[in-house]
Amino acid sequence: MKYNRILLKLSGESLMGSQGYGIDPERLNSYASQIQRVADKGVQIGIVIGGGNIFRGLSGAARGFDRVKGDQMGMMATVINSLALSSAFEAIGQPAKVFTAIPMFPVGYPYSKWEAIKAMKEGSIAIMSCGTGSPYFTTDTGSALRAIEIEADVMLKGTRVDGVYTADPEKDPEAKKFDKITYDEVIARNLKVMDITATALCKENDMPIYVFNMDKEGNLEKMIEGENVGTLVSNN
Repeated sequence: MKYNRILLKLSGESLMGSQGYGIDPERLNSYASQIQRVADKGVQIGIVIGGGNIFRGLSGAARGFDRVKGDQMGMMATVINSLALSSAFEAIGQPAKVFTAIPMFPVGYPYSKWEAIKAMKEGSIAIMSCGTGSPYFTTDTGSALRAIEIEADVMLKGTRVDGVYTADPEKDPEAKKFDKITYDEVIARNLKVMDITATALCKENDMPIYVFNMDKEGNLEKMIEGENVGTLVSNN
């Protein structure tokens, strides 16, 4: 197996499926079964999921919400998604534990690096919600921080695009995909892999990111087994 411990970042929007809002049970169950197959191979898994399918702090601020309160609402949305994902895992017999960066027991356990690692070593999937627990930070930054904290081998960014391109492939048919790219090149080309804070955090702490299409069934398992299904972003 190529990786022993991973941090998987999922977007909240991906849980919408074709609904346009909320949580699509079919998509949720598909993700749960794909992730369980990887866990069955002995890989320790941490997950951070966004909340954009329910509420996004920045869009709330644009509509007149206080930015701090808007970001806190977005954090609550990530908790809802995390609880839904943990429920889907439990339904198929996969142990999972929800951690929250803001104390809200018994909804979830208070996040601690050591408790998250302990859960993973015991075979549970550690789902880490509320981003960093602070406003003005995205769940991309929360994912980067958690990946570094739990000492993951790689941070996986599951998106609807199969990697990093020279331009947005949904807008530019001439866009070329990278198999590998360095952080320096991502920053120089102003490629939107993640926000700049998350990118800098991963670069400074030598945390590789692998960008791939999570919506394509089986891609996660292929990636873990070493197949090239996306783009590796690293320092070299």
